Amino acid sequence: MSKCTHSHTHGQTHELIIKDLEVAYRHNKVLEDINLHAYCGSSLALVGPNGAGKSTLLKAIAGLVKQRKGHITWSGEDNVQTRGGEFAYLPQHEEVNWDFPITVRGVVEMGRYTQLGPWKRFTKKDELAVERALALMEMDGELSNRQISELSGGQKQRAFIARAVAQEAHVLLLDEPFTGLDRDHTANLTRLLRKLAKENRLVIASHHDVNTLADIFDRVLLLNRRVVACGACQTTLSEDNLNLTFKNMANV
Repeated sequence: MSKCTHSHTHGQTHELIIKDLEVAYRHNKVLEDINLHAYCGSSLALVGPNGAGKSTLLKAIAGLVKQRKGHITWSGEDNVQTRGGEFAYLPQHEEVNWDFPITVRGVVEMGRYTQLGPWKRFTKKDELAVERALALMEMDGELSNRQISELSGGQKQRAFIARAVAQEAHVLLLDEPFTGLDRDHTANLTRLLRKLAKENRLVIASHHDVNTLADIFDRVLLLNRRVVACGACQTTLSEDNLNLTFKNMANV
């Protein structure tokens, strides 16, 4: 696993550690006994059948749902709410109101709101962060002034990832970012996510296509309410592990 070079304090590694995590909605246990170590500078796919808890795990890491048991620590700190803008969660495509009247630049500027000082005014630093995020996700130029409702599926994903980049998030939590994308947009988003990992971010995304996993991600966590297996894609995606993950399903 690669470790990141940036840190809050000198010599500190940005490490995500999940120990014995359990999440339940009322009396329905969704996740149990979840254990995971992940580092900046890498990408991790969450793979499992519908109802396996992939979205819930992403939301638990982001601090959007409460855990019944266990601990989630980031850089040695337990409290998710104190992590500020270090975590960015991007929901599934259908959960976003794409008709909201806002430009790409407006979306990306929203990523700076957690960084603004008491006067809540954009500074040169904020403007540079927005410009860099737009350029990194190849959304600068004419595209930056386009309404999000006019974008293709791949461009919409890039716009919201650019918002996370402008936020200066170290961990990007993406819920099915490749759903509905054609081959060209999938290839482009793959390239850009790899670029983000190389910039020492941690990318964690739920994903449904086991055939493309190794092309996109460094590691995979096979999930069916519990962790079935976790490791490098090439060694973890065995027939036995996939059968255990997708048991009771006719097809993987």
